[in-house]
Amino acid sequence: MQIDLTGRTALVTGSTQGIGRAIATALADAGARVAVNGRKPDTVASVVSELQGERAERDLVAAAGDVTDAAGADAVLAATGDIDILVNNLGIFGATPALDITDDEWRRYFDVNVLAAVRLIRATLPGMKERRWGRVLNIASDSAVVIPAEMIHYGMSKTALLAVSRGFAKDAAGTGVTVNSVLAGPTHTGGVEDFVYELVDRSLPWDEAQREFMKLHRPQSLLQRLIEPEEIANMVAYLSSPLASATTGAAVRVDGGYIDSIVP
Repeated sequence: MQIDLTGRTALVTGSTQGIGRAIATALADAGARVAVNGRKPDTVASVVSELQGERAERDLVAAAGDVTDAAGADAVLAATGDIDILVNNLGIFGATPALDITDDEWRRYFDVNVLAAVRLIRATLPGMKERRWGRVLNIASDSAVVIPAEMIHYGMSKTALLAVSRGFAKDAAGTGVTVNSVLAGPTHTGGVEDFVYELVDRSLPWDEAQREFMKLHRPQSLLQRLIEPEEIANMVAYLSSPLASATTGAAVRVDGGYIDSIVP
């Protein structure tokens, strides 16, 4: 199979690092024009330069702006132009005891992890439907299904994202536009390294800390290791392509077997 996204424009939110950067790279390598997004213009410009330095033929656009804010989202959309592939990757996470999560934190997690995605879908889906082709992908998490006791607010927001994906898929029914969510499992990123060390002994070397984290906090993982960002990106590239034309309204798993169910 060959994934060819030539002629398509993609926006990947939160794509200056981690999973988002890997997704932006994979889509660009498949031929898409990709808008790299982050809040800081200097950081976005630097990442665009780095990625083009690796492969000069990558077609990348700097689209700096805070998509959790309406004005910021408008600036990002203006920099990107018509969007064929929207990847809502931006998200926040962190461990907080259940009874210590404040009202403000509940709202913040919903605003960043759910409402920002909804705002961009509202802005881009009409154009996709009019052009009779498009892809919307919301990066969810195994935590949407297996709610972690140490971050219920995060799990709640990702569960909501599954509902958002299913609902907008129904809105796009029969138009050639697909809307899906990706259930990403525990993934190796800089942010996750910090999170791991919140839960295990900080004096442990990384390889040992990772094993301890998986054993104590994610024992049901069949992969028995953290997933690499590129492994998530491979699934996103496929779902973004014409090859996935019959997959919509789905929660597709890239979880290393973490979710203990046959069907999500």
